[in-house]
Amino acid sequence: MKPLDIAISGCGPAGLAAALLLYRQGHSVTLFDQFDTPGPVGSGLMIQPTGLAVLEQLGLASETAARGSRIDALKGMEEHGRIALDAHYDKLGLPEAFGIGIHRASLFEILFEAVCAHNVPIEVGRLVSGSQSTAEKRWLIFDDGSCSQPFDLVVDANGWQTPFDKAEAKILPFGALWASLPSKAGDPFSDNLLEQRYRRAAQMVGVLPIGQRSRETGSEVAFFWSMKRDDVPQWQSTPLDDWKEEVMRLRPETAILLERITDREQLTFASYAHRTNRHPVAHRLITIGDAWHSASPQLGQGANMALLDAWSLARALESARTVYDALGMAISWRKDHVDLYQWITAFFTPLYQSEGAIQPWVRDRILAPLS
Repeated sequence: MKPLDIAISGCGPAGLAAALLLYRQGHSVTLFDQFDTPGPVGSGLMIQPTGLAVLEQLGLASETAARGSRIDALKGMEEHGRIALDAHYDKLGLPEAFGIGIHRASLFEILFEAVCAHNVPIEVGRLVSGSQSTAEKRWLIFDDGSCSQPFDLVVDANGWQTPFDKAEAKILPFGALWASLPSKAGDPFSDNLLEQRYRRAAQMVGVLPIGQRSRETGSEVAFFWSMKRDDVPQWQSTPLDDWKEEVMRLRPETAILLERITDREQLTFASYAHRTNRHPVAHRLITIGDAWHSASPQLGQGANMALLDAWSLARALESARTVYDALGMAISWRKDHVDLYQWITAFFTPLYQSEGAIQPWVRDRILAPLS
């Protein structure tokens, strides 16, 4: 296939990884982002072995590992000491398998700097509202009514609030308060574990090591507290110390981290949506990452699925004879994995974030021994 002119809308992991892969194949790539300065949103995330494999192909795995924190297991315990989650990477049967806890800002910076090093054009302050196409081209439409130049292919990497899919996303009732906090010697948390503590499924406190955001800063952990979206206004009007006491009743060891939260502005509430775009391919248009499939972060796979989508698109464009064939191939390679992941996430999420009594019982007595 001859080199294509490709527009990628969105500068998250999916868009940046796709830009790198496609540029290196010889395509002409332009990135579009709504922010004046592209940047990440959120705190910590997990890079799984699958995502690390894509970063290895991009030549970015070593830097990702250096900036993040190696995670060897996921540990969860309910409030009375019963094991609720005990998953070790060495049980996967893969030599030296591990995850990496990393700040979203670090992963973004690694990918963004690689894109800039290749001089891939990035048009900022361009809020995409849709697109139109002819037989041979597709172009973006912006919120101010202007249009982009025509492209051979448009890649939608806008995240779950993508303007290309008008279907309403299912906003999940539970989200989480996040904070990135300094990690200090003597802290009562392991530097190679994701640790969580549950009160039934209605409350959860977790700590994830996320490495260093830069060489000049020290190590950090991502602190998170599960909360219903409807309860956020009440939390905002509750004295911060009262909330801290509630957290410490579930996990007293968090007191040392809570001392480092002196202002409510250090905490960000993240909402999550479960949605799947049933038509991720249109004429000269493909949807990848959360724009195609979004879910709660319970399985820690969002960024990894995005990286795999970008990899699949690049391999398909390299293998197929036409754009039409490539888009169908890219989706077909990923569809079974995406469908399985969406189903499993929808099943697992209520076991960790819900107000029911049966769900935590199933989690602790059936899933925990299998985890």
